[in-house]
Amino acid sequence: MSQAPLFRLHHPSGVCPTLIALLSWTTCGAALAQYPSQTGSLPTVTVTAPSPRSGQADITGFGDTPAWQLPMQAQRYTDTALKNSGVQRLADLTSRDASISDSYNAQGYWDFLSVRGFVLDNAYNFRREGLPINAETSIPLDNKAAVEVLKGTSGMQAGVSSPGGLVNFVVKRPEGRVRSATLGLTGGRSVLTSVDLSDRFGESKALGLRINAANEHLNPSAEHAQGERHLIALAADLRARPGTLFELEIEHSHRSQPSVTGFSLLGDTLPSAKSIDPNTNLNHQPWSLPVVMNATTGTARWTQTLTSDWTLVSTLGSQRLTSQDRTVFPYGCAALIDRFCANGDYDVYDFRSEGEVRVTQVADLTLQGRLMTGSVQHQLRAGLQRSVHRTSLPNSAFNLIGTGNVYDESIQFAPDPSLGTPQTSRHSRNAEVSLSDQIALSPLWNAWLGLRHTQLRRDSALNDGSNPQSIDQRFTTPWAALGYTFAPKHQAYASWGEGVESKDVPNLGYANSGQALPAQKSRQLEAGLKGQVAQYQWGLNWFQTTRPQTSVDSAPNLLVMDGNARHRGFEGQVETQMGAWTLDASAMLLDAERRHSAINPALNGKKPVNVPDHTVKLSASYKVPAVTGLTLQGDVIHEGRRMVLDDNSIDIPAWTRVDAALRYTQALQQNSLTWRLGVYNLLDTRVWREAPNQFGHVYLFPMAPRTVTASLQTYF
Repeated sequence: MSQAPLFRLHHPSGVCPTLIALLSWTTCGAALAQYPSQTGSLPTVTVTAPSPRSGQADITGFGDTPAWQLPMQAQRYTDTALKNSGVQRLADLTSRDASISDSYNAQGYWDFLSVRGFVLDNAYNFRREGLPINAETSIPLDNKAAVEVLKGTSGMQAGVSSPGGLVNFVVKRPEGRVRSATLGLTGGRSVLTSVDLSDRFGESKALGLRINAANEHLNPSAEHAQGERHLIALAADLRARPGTLFELEIEHSHRSQPSVTGFSLLGDTLPSAKSIDPNTNLNHQPWSLPVVMNATTGTARWTQTLTSDWTLVSTLGSQRLTSQDRTVFPYGCAALIDRFCANGDYDVYDFRSEGEVRVTQVADLTLQGRLMTGSVQHQLRAGLQRSVHRTSLPNSAFNLIGTGNVYDESIQFAPDPSLGTPQTSRHSRNAEVSLSDQIALSPLWNAWLGLRHTQLRRDSALNDGSNPQSIDQRFTTPWAALGYTFAPKHQAYASWGEGVESKDVPNLGYANSGQALPAQKSRQLEAGLKGQVAQYQWGLNWFQTTRPQTSVDSAPNLLVMDGNARHRGFEGQVETQMGAWTLDASAMLLDAERRHSAINPALNGKKPVNVPDHTVKLSASYKVPAVTGLTLQGDVIHEGRRMVLDDNSIDIPAWTRVDAALRYTQALQQNSLTWRLGVYNLLDTRVWREAPNQFGHVYLFPMAPRTVTASLQTYF
């Protein structure tokens, strides 16, 4: 393959005239619009840049506790802050926080995140409005008010989840009058249009409605990855009487787009990322089909104030996912099942899994309030939760159709869609009882105690009913923390906790494919310092997490529990405003190693694959004094080397990426326009971004080339 061009400029035919016309109409219409005014003068418009991060996140379970006083690490990224940072999908959070990194993030597929070096389980580590959901789908951000990330073992907040942390999506709710529309160029020739409308009705404004809608034509710079997505979402609330609030919301999303598969090792050699075109898509044949993901998700919530100190919250949640997972899949080369051949050859499979259905249903009841025992104040929270998860997977196609080569994209193959590979369907039921107490021991000392008891039952079988399996387990996961206020709004804390993780064997390549492994406990210690004053907030903490691991017992080719991984490291973050400057910086040093493997003792002491040993993320923005409303922003993202193989014999080197953006907020009478321009990978750096291991195969994902995005958001 010839050297990839340093920069590709695509002319978005048909897009520019439409964009210019719409922008002109919006600007002129806003300027000419007339609104009643009691004074007849122009209103004062104040432009405030939102904080890039906030430690006060509902996912912690202590939503009204100030950020500096939380004995844990959690961040809340608001909708506006995400837009200002160019975040378009969940995977883009990797540029905002040093503890979050990529883990098999391919275009056209659902997103994976790694937190503190542990890959979050898409089936168990994601929440929406605080309720469990399945994230094995594309989750739109257009109707999300915020994305929250909790770092660390989450046994107090969730009955079953891997120890990296939790991600919670907060839905936009009615909040008075909102009229907003956005037109954006989201990379390559992709075009996004969206609207956000909210209002309250009735004499006392008791009824609130909010509608979000989005449509995006997907045509990224990656080759053969054209598609589409759309979203429609409705949120309503009714304040029936003082102290009573009913809330209902539902969204439906659709995404259809071919996925972009990764490269791999060439024999025992790590190929140069500069030798390939990062826009190359190995998932392409004339007959290739897109990955199609549909999702319908909603919640109903009743919040009742019982007394001035006590509140009861009842919530029901439901999610239904359907997907068609299809790709021309590169996997191994002859006898080398984990990589490509030295000459660039690789085996090509026609993979199709049609009609996948995933259903999650949750009922949650929470009682929270305050009480005094003598001179000690308690903030109590008691919860009951019942969740049911069903995954129905039909027979799939995984058929060898030929041999491709990374240097020759012209090779064509005949499809083989025969559905001869059975898959496993699963049914799990969780019942959870939880209790937590935040104790104000004195003006300087606080303590936190939490306990969650989980009953877990999991049933699985092949889709023809054969090979049935049932697992019935019970776990109690405690959590405790102690905090000392050593200065105003400055705290030192220490915490200890446990979590429960239930792993499924992948439906590919193992003698026990699809089966559930017995749930195991993970444990974590954490200690840190946190502070917050008017112009800055900061934090420094140490953590150590121990998580059970799996290995392949090669004789029967079984995936079994074997030993553990210990991740130990330091995290630090600071956000400050200095005049016209806003700085947001975070860093993580991570010492991760495999331990106590009986099946592969040679791996003990080795670093896990695809986990950077250090990361630094820096964002700086500057409000230009000479031009009111203009903000310039620059981001530097640095990640350390990652291991490619379990034996640590090959690694991808550290890399640094620079992004740039500008934002201009223009006041027009009672309206405003926000113009955004962003450049991802400003210097067009060519490196391997990550090296995940999926289904026993090593993949290499190149960093996307320089990409320009632009948008106009109007409030009217």
